[in-house]
Amino acid sequence: MFVGRKKELDSLMELWDKPQASLVVCRGRRRIGKSTLVEEFARRSGAAFVKFEGLAPRDGMSNPRQLEAFGRQLGEQTKGVADAPKSWFDAFKALDGRLRRKNRMVVLFDEISWMGKYDAAFPGELKYAWDNRFRRHPNHVFVLCGSVSSWIAENIVNSTAYFGRISRDLVVGELPPADAAKFWGARAGRLATREITDVLAVTGGVPKYLEDVNPALSAEENIRRLCFRPDGQLFSDFREIFNSVFGPSTAVKKAVLEALAGGPKSCAELAVALRIPRGGTLDRNLKDLELAGFVARESGLNPETGRSARVDRYRLRDNYTRFYLKYIQPNEDQIRRGGFDGISLEGLPDWNAVMGLQFESLVLNNVPQLLPALHLERVPVLSASPFRKTDARTGGCQIDLLLQTRKAVFVVEIKRKDTIGEEAEREVAEKVSRLSIPKGKSVRTALVYDGRLLPVVKANDYFDALVDIASLLAPPAGPATP
Repeated sequence: MFVGRKKELDSLMELWDKPQASLVVCRGRRRIGKSTLVEEFARRSGAAFVKFEGLAPRDGMSNPRQLEAFGRQLGEQTKGVADAPKSWFDAFKALDGRLRRKNRMVVLFDEISWMGKYDAAFPGELKYAWDNRFRRHPNHVFVLCGSVSSWIAENIVNSTAYFGRISRDLVVGELPPADAAKFWGARAGRLATREITDVLAVTGGVPKYLEDVNPALSAEENIRRLCFRPDGQLFSDFREIFNSVFGPSTAVKKAVLEALAGGPKSCAELAVALRIPRGGTLDRNLKDLELAGFVARESGLNPETGRSARVDRYRLRDNYTRFYLKYIQPNEDQIRRGGFDGISLEGLPDWNAVMGLQFESLVLNNVPQLLPALHLERVPVLSASPFRKTDARTGGCQIDLLLQTRKAVFVVEIKRKDTIGEEAEREVAEKVSRLSIPKGKSVRTALVYDGRLLPVVKANDYFDALVDIASLLAPPAGPATP
């Protein structure tokens, strides 16, 4: 099932208008659907498609084995004998000799960081092949795809050797809620909103996870099947994707994520929590996690000064990873014994608190989809991030999402509760009272919610916008019909 990705597909389709070949980089988290996107692009283009996939890192892996796999895949897809090349120069030369000269073709180098991991000369040989062989093929698109975004950034995107050669650099993110809801098919329109949002709060908009959702089952049963059974995909997927993406450096990166699972932290706070020095090692691991899509670095503007916040804070943005670290990993032994088979998940300790944080993260990851409901789709947004103020005198405040434009500050509360009443208004009013907004700027308030909104909330008319999460699950409205 292929849904969404219209923007990415449109961008790729434009490449056929070029008179020469195109080089594309496609990167993003594992399971996010990068190679599926490229295959769909080829299918819709009516282009021939060939794919070369690097072998996953493991004990005994080597450059000769990667070359052998490349030769084997070349022979299989071009219906000819292909010996194992002795070098990447030979491998790319052999590929060049078997490309179609006139017809459209998409050539995908999948998991290219695995392919080139064992030979420092790989990026240079690929660059030589592009300059002297591949770029001369009209109607060809070559895609370099991978999950180890830090390797791709260092060796391809930010390398001076590739300057001016890359036609597109696609960072493939999660599906927005409206596209993710399509995995429920025709049922989506008649299900309670929470049936969908609770699953999305656990999986995020990751297509591979959503493919395993059974639309005929409740959210609780889907989460149980995916997370709380030994054969569930999400019971073990964290270890697989983490080890394959980060290899030997997993220990520090996992410790960083475990620290962030409890809430956003600055680099200094992380250093204290992990008992490691600030600087090179911690900065490098945070950068790798950010590039891989697990962590978001959020600074934003200070609404009281209009200047950049003095300290960046890091948030664990990957919903599945947070849920795994908060609820699956601590209960692994019980899950293996079948301890979650016959119990209600909603009755588990801290379940609503955990799901509330998961829901908040889901909204924060989809701010662009939220803007139309706040009438901000045509207004330049200068800053959009959570905000925390510490003040010994007033006690400070913590705002789920603070949006800032040139003329206004939007204080956005994100809430998942069965019933939502006047307490939401009181909480936001208290936060607003603790902000010192400069004269000339308006303060507006918004509530993004999943639950039953009591009539008194609307009647009080305190919030400038009340956004039912159901509106983010619906397809965006098309242009008005004259």
